[in-house]
Amino acid sequence: MKKIVLVGTGMVGMSFAYAALNQNLCDELVLCDINEKRAKGEAQDLNHGLAFSKTSMKIYAGNYSDCKDADIVVICAGVGQKPGETRLQLLQRNLEIFKTIVNPIVDSGFDGVFIVATNPVDIMARITRKLSGFPNNKVIGTGTTLDSARMRYLIGEYFHIDPRNIHGYVIGEHGDSEFVPWSQVTIGPKPIRDELMDNPEFNMSDLEKIEENVRHAAYEIIEAKGATYYGIGMAICRVCRAILQDENSILTISARLCGAYGLGKVYVGNPCVVNKDGAVRRIELTLMNNEMKKFKESCQLLDETFNGLEF
Repeated sequence: MKKIVLVGTGMVGMSFAYAALNQNLCDELVLCDINEKRAKGEAQDLNHGLAFSKTSMKIYAGNYSDCKDADIVVICAGVGQKPGETRLQLLQRNLEIFKTIVNPIVDSGFDGVFIVATNPVDIMARITRKLSGFPNNKVIGTGTTLDSARMRYLIGEYFHIDPRNIHGYVIGEHGDSEFVPWSQVTIGPKPIRDELMDNPEFNMSDLEKIEENVRHAAYEIIEAKGATYYGIGMAICRVCRAILQDENSILTISARLCGAYGLGKVYVGNPCVVNKDGAVRRIELTLMNNEMKKFKESCQLLDETFNGLEF
């Protein structure tokens, strides 16, 4: 029996829950929210669609005690990002909320993997690690999984290539200091810089515009419709599947670096091997000097912000 507990039934949480139902992700899905009436209503709404699905998933509203035998707890609770507000500005408001969530989950006897989606996700994942006292591998954030998917889609569109054949990552903070290490991006097996040299109709300035579009995509979506939720909901599903099916997949989650790149405690988006035990291995990329500088600056920003908090 594969069981997931979702904490937070807002738009992100329920986009994840809806995707999980349609993908037959688990056997049991528990919805928890400070607004218990809403959680019950959301569970009821999802259950009414079971007849149209290929799953017999058990879906119900619950509480933190239901976490005791869960494989994964997904945390989407928190206040939303306002138009023009950076993810880091969300920090103080969401820290107070997490203090009321993480401790009762741990007290339930939960021994699975935390997946944090609440923004600013890198810092909120690190906060969850500190509050829970869990091993590093068992607390991860969604990191730059969605940013990497956005990048692959846009580059695929630019080169007229299926995005599944674009191999590369967005790394760093899930936010304004994230970036694409172009030295690591390939089209199929071919380095993207070689493709630019062989085809003059493509150029680096266009790729830099794509990188900028990826970095600011969330702001554009928030301005247009108030929030982002479908893409991140599907990204959470992807990370959950890697855990539940013990895939050993490489995903750009937010994980504690634990010595990679000469850095220790900071949580940041970077390719990691993900299986039933969470983030079991960090993939340390061979970055160019300018890329390493950007990465370390992003990590420094996150580290300084976290270290300024009072618990």
